[in-house]
Amino acid sequence: MQLQVNNSPFNQEQVDLLNRLLPSLTDTQRIWLSGFLAASAQNQAASGAPAAAPLATSAAPAASKEVTILFGSQSGNAHGLAKKTAKTLEASGFQVTLSSMSDFKTNQLKKVEQLLVVVSTHGEGEPPDNAISFHEFLLGKRAPKLDGLRYSVLSLGDSSYELFCKTGQDFDKRLEELGAVRLFDRVDCDVDFDEPAAQWLQGVVGSLNQAQAGSGAVAPTVPTAAAAATTESAYSRTNPFQAEVLANLNLNGRGSNKETRHLELSLEGSGLNYQPGDALGVYPQNDPALVDELLAATQWNPEEQVTINKQGEVRQLREALIEYFDITVLSKSLLEKLTPLAANKEALELLASDRLKPYIQGRDLLDFIREYGPLQGSAQDIVSLLRKMPARLYSIASSLAANPEEVHLTIGAVRYEAHGRERKGVCSVYTAERLQPGDKIPVYVQQNTNFKLPENPETPVIMVGPGTGIAPFRSFMQEREETGASGPSWLFFGDQHFVTDFLYQTEWQRWIKDGVLTRMDVAFSRDTEDKVYVQHRMLQQSKELYAWLEQGAAVYICGDEKQMARDVHRTLVDIVEQEGGVSREQAEEYVAAMQKNKRYQRDVY
Repeated sequence: MQLQVNNSPFNQEQVDLLNRLLPSLTDTQRIWLSGFLAASAQNQAASGAPAAAPLATSAAPAASKEVTILFGSQSGNAHGLAKKTAKTLEASGFQVTLSSMSDFKTNQLKKVEQLLVVVSTHGEGEPPDNAISFHEFLLGKRAPKLDGLRYSVLSLGDSSYELFCKTGQDFDKRLEELGAVRLFDRVDCDVDFDEPAAQWLQGVVGSLNQAQAGSGAVAPTVPTAAAAATTESAYSRTNPFQAEVLANLNLNGRGSNKETRHLELSLEGSGLNYQPGDALGVYPQNDPALVDELLAATQWNPEEQVTINKQGEVRQLREALIEYFDITVLSKSLLEKLTPLAANKEALELLASDRLKPYIQGRDLLDFIREYGPLQGSAQDIVSLLRKMPARLYSIASSLAANPEEVHLTIGAVRYEAHGRERKGVCSVYTAERLQPGDKIPVYVQQNTNFKLPENPETPVIMVGPGTGIAPFRSFMQEREETGASGPSWLFFGDQHFVTDFLYQTEWQRWIKDGVLTRMDVAFSRDTEDKVYVQHRMLQQSKELYAWLEQGAAVYICGDEKQMARDVHRTLVDIVEQEGGVSREQAEEYVAAMQKNKRYQRDVY
């Protein structure tokens, strides 16, 4: 696109210069320039002073080119954004130290002059596992004064949770309390984080570059596009690969209360790679029957054309509601937008009351419209308020070495009754009921550096994974079999019934027979009068389990975060306290040290 004099504030000479410059810029250079201009305008507006000359020389001390980036990441998104930030800054001439919060030595914080924090919020407002210790340190009494620090925070979260982006907000507030000064305002990102994250990165780069220029230092040079290029696959979260379904099987036996699907997908031609412990992002579709109910309740025309994004892409309304928009999750932020359109006094009272949180749980857009509708405005007005359908992340259940150009998933179908209606998990029931071999589904690989096999193949491995939490351990075993790992391995698995719910039973039995898996303890909670879970089996084997820990074993937990993972964690501390003959506080320190040393890793949801 060529800039024209008649539609711009520039004269002909400036237009000619810009038209020669802009097409030649690399992505890194565009970020540098837009961030610099944004920060310059922000600072100018705040001070009321004219912008400083970009290459002014003065007696001001030279701004540091050293930048420390700390990330706290559970699923890998924050880590990925931190790496992208590091690459962009390095391409702009900065010296970057990139570290997870768990690896960062807190006694070095006082020496840092420029700090970027990229952190997600996990569960109900909690820090991710690799941010727990740093979060406790910074919010505790031992945190130092940070008067010389300039910082900015990028916070990731999910607005369907009440404490949206709380961990990032904690860091932002605490750093200010300790005397640090923001170099750019915190940005809070929802599940569709690409655009706000890019705006934050632009602002940060601009502020750092402006500090360089204002101090009289030579502005960092920007390398060519070739120097900043990456060798990653063309497919990603924003450009998913259409993977063909090779197999879709029910793992549960006849008469089971559960339906667990084993999904095999082809990655042929994608260039996508993964390691055991990584996850696969899957973009599902909404249930067409639910969409039809919504259309009936709103009396919208299903064939009406609606714009679905800022790029101006247009779809038929019914198709957009099935494939693009999130209609199954209510959040406070969404209701704050919808309630004024309801023109309903009771809806306004709900929004301002303590009944809002329990109301949101288990209800969707259709519930709200049926109870408080009709909504004023067109279909376009309403769908513009909805967020994009988020991908669902599933722990990968296969090894690429054992299954070239394939990826396997283990997905439990979610169905339940609530508020007078049958509810279905968006992705799990899409997989169970409507996805057939030969169909294609958009996917991407989500790296998870926080859940990886030990580098030393002789290290003992203890795996705790009830239900679908078994998925990554199937990947672990396939990988260890392929590589010939010699270290002992121990699996704790649990579900409801031995006969119908022993997922991948023949594979585990074969691995036991072949010596790939050293030991397996199982707990089937509905087969005995007293319910027995994996943590009970761990406690029964406490002496031997503690001996494995003392021999340097790495412990892995996968599954439900709210109950199972907490119960297993508590049991692990109990075992150390009991068998180690130490105090409760010492046992907790023992487990915390394991976590810090990456000998205790969790993949929980």
